[in-house]
Amino acid sequence: MSDQATPTAPRQRKPRAPKKPVRTDMRTTAWIAFLILALDQVLKYYVVHVLQLDRVRAIDVLPPWLNLRMAWNQGVNFGLMSSEENTTKWLLIAVAVLIVGWVWMWIWRSNAGRFARISAGLLIGGAIGNVIDRLAYGAVADFLNMSLPNWQNPFSFNVADIAIFAGAIGLVLLPQKSPEPKKKPRKPRARVEPPLPKAGVELPRDDNPRDDAENSR
Repeated sequence: MSDQATPTAPRQRKPRAPKKPVRTDMRTTAWIAFLILALDQVLKYYVVHVLQLDRVRAIDVLPPWLNLRMAWNQGVNFGLMSSEENTTKWLLIAVAVLIVGWVWMWIWRSNAGRFARISAGLLIGGAIGNVIDRLAYGAVADFLNMSLPNWQNPFSFNVADIAIFAGAIGLVLLPQKSPEPKKKPRKPRARVEPPLPKAGVELPRDDNPRDDAENSR
């Protein structure tokens, strides 16, 4: 009797680790937010402390199309929800901080495209700029006023308001996800055919005594 080798158990493949979710590169968003914040704060400092618009109250630049009209806004954008209560100020600061954190996490987790990242940077930079105003002055410094001939616009706004409005519109209208890279089709493996025997070469026979015994019966 010949010893037969015990069959080895097939190796169990290790389960593949789940793929990590694709995250958005937030450098574009951070740079846009920083530029908007810097521009907003520099203009507010120049208007309030250099031009002293809080005392002069009004400066004509290109009337009636563009004027400087000082207005301390204690509400949200364009004077909405204005109130002199201290509770309203801290409530609006808390809401702005929550929105900034939510938008940042949303864009970071959603594999957002370039336009969505830029829009998020506009909104975040503008929101932080108005938060700094509330902490420094107790209200948001609005100074830009745009009117038309025979119509005087009663509201003033600032760069942060424009950025917030543009960023919010961009996040709603523009596509959020970047296009996924197309997968390259796999090339079919070439089938290797066994070599044909040469002419005059006999194929090996399978000499099995059991077959010979069965044939002789």
